Amino acid sequence: LLQPVADGIKALIKEDIVPFRADAVVHFLAPILLVVVVFMSVAVLPMGRNLVLVDMDSGLLFFFAMGAAVELSVFMAGWSSRNKYSLLGAMRAVAQMISYEVVLLLSSVAVVMISGSLSLVKIVEAQNHYTGILPNWYVFTPWGLAGFVMFVIASTAETNRSPFDLPEGESEIVAGYFTEYSGFKFALFFLGEYVEMFGVAGLGTTLFLGGWTAPLSVLAVIPSWIWFFAKVELWICFFIWMRGTLPRLRQDQLMSFAWKFALP
Repeated sequence: LLQPVADGIKALIKEDIVPFRADAVVHFLAPILLVVVVFMSVAVLPMGRNLVLVDMDSGLLFFFAMGAAVELSVFMAGWSSRNKYSLLGAMRAVAQMISYEVVLLLSSVAVVMISGSLSLVKIVEAQNHYTGILPNWYVFTPWGLAGFVMFVIASTAETNRSPFDLPEGESEIVAGYFTEYSGFKFALFFLGEYVEMFGVAGLGTTLFLGGWTAPLSVLAVIPSWIWFFAKVELWICFFIWMRGTLPRLRQDQLMSFAWKFALP
């Protein structure tokens, strides 16, 4: 448990190296912007009954708006480094994220139409009842299931998880857009990436798996936030399982899949 703490302290005390020709201000702001917008997107997720930092009527739109700002920070990092590998990595990352963000947005349309709301709190509350034995989660509806499958694929690509971890490749573009980063700024990129992974898992749980609602009314005595984080943990385990199982795709395969299959 102390290992992440040790890694954080080690990153803090490492020398921060900025390339001589780099745009120092933009180079400095890129990882900070990434972390800030990722934490802002998590703020609208209902993590339990009456347990949400910001209850917005258009919480889903806000989440996606903050996700779009991540692409800006990635481009800032690649452009400001004045490095061919960084720039290529940033362009690959931005192309991938924009392509799959369209799919991610469309996959949530089914949930919005069924629930009739853009509020994440109301979307969870709409799933908090039963049709027979099964809970009324949207993953159990035909269009909800289709949206869920596309959401899983798009969210994996959006968070740069394997097999979609194309923005970095040792044999082609080294570490991609953060090639020229060191010390704590390098650590901030990883922090942002993993918090984004938890955020996307939380959004998927909210939209399709009933959020903090319990699958059985008998077990509803367990606190709602435990249900939410248990479902999120399943998502994270799935991401890790995928990373250890599937090989990476080629860039052209990745883009073709998004625009020729997933989007239609």
